Amino acid sequence: MNKITLLVLSSNGTPIRLTISKFTIFLFCLIISACFTVLGIGAHDYYKLRIKGFYTQELKNKISSQDNLLASQRKQIQSFSDKINSLKSEIIALNDFEKQIRIIANLDHPENQTGLFGVGGSSPADLDSKLDLKESHKSLIREMHEQVGELNSAAQVQKEGFKSLLHELDEKKYLLACTPAIKPAKGVYTSRFGRRKSPFTGLWEFHKGLDIAGPIGTPVIAAAAGSVTFAGSKGAYGKVMIINHGHGLITRYAHLSRFLKKPGEKVKRGEKIALMGNTGRSTGPHLHYEVNLNGIPVDPKKYILN
Repeated sequence: MNKITLLVLSSNGTPIRLTISKFTIFLFCLIISACFTVLGIGAHDYYKLRIKGFYTQELKNKISSQDNLLASQRKQIQSFSDKINSLKSEIIALNDFEKQIRIIANLDHPENQTGLFGVGGSSPADLDSKLDLKESHKSLIREMHEQVGELNSAAQVQKEGFKSLLHELDEKKYLLACTPAIKPAKGVYTSRFGRRKSPFTGLWEFHKGLDIAGPIGTPVIAAAAGSVTFAGSKGAYGKVMIINHGHGLITRYAHLSRFLKKPGEKVKRGEKIALMGNTGRSTGPHLHYEVNLNGIPVDPKKYILN
């Protein structure tokens, strides 16, 4: 019973008896099963290899993309470091410009203001944007962070410096506008400031102002901006106008024939305030012009720049 007989027809229809042992059939089946098993394992491994290949390619694409992104970021870091160097140069240039303006305007540097980069501090060295960022990007980023903080502080210091400068220039501008600086009337100087012989007594006296002779009605102008504090008759001065310019400066215009401004009115430098006359104690039509600083008469000629 270990054999199996099979009846098979030949091509011409003649029956052929075929005897096969059970072991041969078992071995055949075993071989077929092994083949299918090997094919299954091979197909599975092939599938796994295809999946791994797909993920490997995807990983390569990601790595390539990250490399490109990293290269772009490194370029941006280098660009930012160049911009930091540029901003630092601009802040230093602005600080130098402020110093030049102060020298031109004869203004001192504020005593309570520290240097641009701290007391006695020098500007930080320029960042080296050409470093190999594959190895040194961390140190460059750290230096950039430190310098950004220093630049923020320097910018604040420079901001305060310009605010102080603008305030001082504004004050100086006001002071200059209020400082007598022009001849108050057209005409000829007939008597200067200082000791002279009185035209009335022939005795030596101190002449507190400057006399400018001209026709009656010659316009008299304000020597500086200020406020009219008096316009009326006052003894030997005749018709006189007094202007307060602030900062202890007062100008007086005497022997007038007519007032063009009233007490309390504001005047600007060069503005017509009165007309020349011959009022009070006078030897002829002229303007007696005085400048007083903190109540003391000073030579008006020193305040005439034109």
